[in-house]
Amino acid sequence: MTVYEAILKRRTVRRFQPTPVPYSTLEKMVNAGRLAPSAANLQPCEFLIVDDPNLTAAVFATLKWAGYVAPAGNPPEGKWPTAYIVLLLNQEKGRDGAADAGAAIENMILTGLEDGVAACWLASVDRSQLKKILNIPDCCRIDSALALGYPDQENQTEDFSGSVKYWLDEKGNFHVPKRSLKDVLHRNTY
Repeated sequence: MTVYEAILKRRTVRRFQPTPVPYSTLEKMVNAGRLAPSAANLQPCEFLIVDDPNLTAAVFATLKWAGYVAPAGNPPEGKWPTAYIVLLLNQEKGRDGAADAGAAIENMILTGLEDGVAACWLASVDRSQLKKILNIPDCCRIDSALALGYPDQENQTEDFSGSVKYWLDEKGNFHVPKRSLKDVLHRNTY
C-alpha cells in the first residue's frame, strides 16, 4: 500500500475487536510519531502507551466519543479499544507543540494502518482525571489520545451535501461527509 492509498483508506474507527494490539506494533507507531517534523526541532512530544486492560478501561472513562451521534456513537462494551497512545507535550521543551502533535499523530495513525490497526484521535479528554490515572508529571500537558485496536466497523466517506455531521447506519458504520477536491482546491489565487 502506498502512502496515498493509506490516506485514502484511513477512516476514524470507534468500534474495535477484542484482539490486543502487539506491543511491538504500538512501539513502531510511537517511533513513527517521534520522527515527525518538529518546529525548531524542539521535540516537545512524548508518548505514553497504555495496553494494560485494567488501565485501558480507566482511560476509556475519561474520553468523549462521536459528539454528533452520542451516545449511539460511543463504542459499546466489548468493542472498546485495546490500547491507547496518549500524546503529551513536555512544557519544559519551551513551546506549545500543537503542530508537532498533529504531525506525530498522523504518522502514528498511518503506521498503525499498515499493520491493520485502526484509530480514533480524541481531543475531548478529562485531562485532570487522565493525568491522575496515568501518573503524568506536571511538566507534561495531555494533548490528545489515540484509541487503537483492530476495526469492528466499516466507515466510509460520503459526498458533502450541506452538513458536516457524520451519521450511523443500521449496521453501526459511520458515514462521514467530505467536501470535494474542487470545493477546497485553489490555484495561484483564491
